[in-house]
Amino acid sequence: MTFTSWQFGVFVAVVFGAYYLPQLRAFQIQFVVVASLVFYGYGQPELLPLLAVAAFGTYLFLILALRNRAIWLPVGIAFNLALLAFFKYKFLFLDPAAPGLTGVAPIDFLLRLPLPVGISFFVFHNISLLVDLTRQKSAPPALTSVFLYIIFFPQLVSGPITRAEMFMPQIKPKYLADIPFVEAAKWIVAGFFFKLYVANNLNEMTSYMTFPLYETLQTQDRWLLVFLYSYQIYADFFGYSAIAIGLALLFGYRLPVNFNLPYIATSFSEFWTRWHISLSTWLRTYLYVPLGGNRHGVFRTYLNLMIVMGLGGLWHGAGLGYLMWGLLHGLLLVMERPMLSRLQSIDSAALRAARTSLVFVCVTMLWIFFKLPNFDHAIGYLSGMFTLGTNPNPPKLFYKLALLYSLPVIIQHLVPRALFERTLRGADPYLYGAMAALMVLEAGPETSFIYFQF
Repeated sequence: MTFTSWQFGVFVAVVFGAYYLPQLRAFQIQFVVVASLVFYGYGQPELLPLLAVAAFGTYLFLILALRNRAIWLPVGIAFNLALLAFFKYKFLFLDPAAPGLTGVAPIDFLLRLPLPVGISFFVFHNISLLVDLTRQKSAPPALTSVFLYIIFFPQLVSGPITRAEMFMPQIKPKYLADIPFVEAAKWIVAGFFFKLYVANNLNEMTSYMTFPLYETLQTQDRWLLVFLYSYQIYADFFGYSAIAIGLALLFGYRLPVNFNLPYIATSFSEFWTRWHISLSTWLRTYLYVPLGGNRHGVFRTYLNLMIVMGLGGLWHGAGLGYLMWGLLHGLLLVMERPMLSRLQSIDSAALRAARTSLVFVCVTMLWIFFKLPNFDHAIGYLSGMFTLGTNPNPPKLFYKLALLYSLPVIIQHLVPRALFERTLRGADPYLYGAMAALMVLEAGPETSFIYFQF
């Protein structure tokens, strides 16, 4: 069940209507847990046992770790990482085309289960739960509260990744009068607009980036599509995160903001404080700092950056392209670090503009390895950007439409929010009305959210 399907609209309406009934107020947590299980199991009910194993197992290790953190916290983390590795990386070592992977029917059945949607996100939630609650040495939470934190349906499959210490205190009775309806509606409308109007329409063009379709492209079209994909992936993931934040508000929970205009970053380190903020924060809190962060000298700091970014790349999938994407981002962070403080001390609008442009171009070029995780395909696409295309019948890409669909991302990043609010004061109803109209009338062909595959 995707956020953009009519089934999901009916699902949310029914769940929301029942959630605030006075008769169900004492059972709100249990009700949302059941609703989340229905949401997750819709279309793939065979994956519900896995979700139950992950949640029950994490709860068991949490109880044990609250008694003996030194022993059971590492075991609980290893349990969750083993689940992630089994489902996400098993075919690095096994041939999926083999008729009998092991010769043992029950094991082969497990190995051939599809990749569970959102497994990376709920595994990260599980680890946050174990680390945060055992650090606080608090009393064990109720099992239903643990389940709600792990499988809360707005954030279950693609985040934002919410730290346990932020979410758990919010678990309490909710009242209809407390809902910030306007704020929730703005997030939801903006999210659907960026997904349906921007990302889905751009996807029609960027689909030509896949192999072997990219071999039909002219050189200039390859360049165009890389930048269009940069806009598409932002619009797609920002759109999902915005919808999730708005839906959570309707049910009385506040999720962290996941994007803060990443394409105006003036450094690569700043980019990672603006892009997929919840993942960046998770990696810094639960990986970079435990590795030593920047507390053990320059070489160790650089090594930690490369490890964290490399693992962050592999987190997206078992492809060499994802690893290269992460490592190259790590290399850029290492290269800029010695000169960053000096650059930041220079107050020059021209220098800031140049730095922003450089960061945007580098980030955009690296999306090639993300779009094409097969390393040979990524290199093939990249090399074609620097050689003259000879195909006599290239596909016709409509540059005016490309600009039209990219414009919301460009405007959002380049027009200061304060100026926008000052010049269009009181125009919010018309602006969001226009976005609602465009997302209905000019929606692109249906495509799943890019981050659903992770």
